[in-house]
Amino acid sequence: MEGRASRPSRPSEARQSLFATITLMKLRFQRLPGSFAICRLPANAPAPHLTASTPFTSITRTTDELSIVCPAEHAPGSAICETPWTCFKLQGPFPFSQTGVLASFLDPLAKGGVPIFAVATFDTDYVLVKEELAAKALDLLRDAGHQLIAEPGQEI
Repeated sequence: MEGRASRPSRPSEARQSLFATITLMKLRFQRLPGSFAICRLPANAPAPHLTASTPFTSITRTTDELSIVCPAEHAPGSAICETPWTCFKLQGPFPFSQTGVLASFLDPLAKGGVPIFAVATFDTDYVLVKEELAAKALDLLRDAGHQLIAEPGQEI
């Protein structure tokens, strides 16, 4: 088949080919204080009332589930929850036209074997990693050139 580009023969080659085309950017991020829970309730469950004073809460409803990410101490008692997670907040905002933001942050984690849970908001992205892998994730992110920053009064 003359003139056709060869296709990767294995999924791992396809993934490497995909990431090879992404220009990785160096990002600034924060580690939010506390431990987080990722919870699931039935799709028709009422959304729990969670305080607005938490550093990060996400409530997403689909036809399949009601998904909640919140500080572990605020996890709904009736939900199926997985804890503890560490939450990293990428320093946004990022324009909707900008590509490769999340891929740049996730690439070193994927290569290092660190599973993630990602949530996007209007302005930025949040990436959660299991708490027992947080130190490894921080090392991988720093080695990739990403910069951990702190809010005033917060230790890194």
